[in-house]
Amino acid sequence: MAYMINDTCIACGACESVCPVEAISQGDEFYEIDPDVCVECKGHYDEPQCADVCPTESCVPLED
Repeated sequence: MAYMINDTCIACGACESVCPVEAISQGDEFYEIDPDVCVECKGHYDEPQCADVCPTESCVPLED
C-alpha cells in the first residue's frame, strides 16, 4: 500500500525533499504522491518520512 496526500495539505514542501524514491511532486493545488512509485519508505526508513515531517498530518495511507 502507498501513501497519499489529502486536501489538508498546505503545500509547504517538507515532504518532497524527504522522499527516498522521489514519489512526491507539486500538484495543481497541493503536493501529490505517485502510488506506483511510493514504497512507504520500506528498505530506507522505519517509518514513512512524509508522514513524519508533515505539519498538517496530510500524508496518510492510501485507502483501497
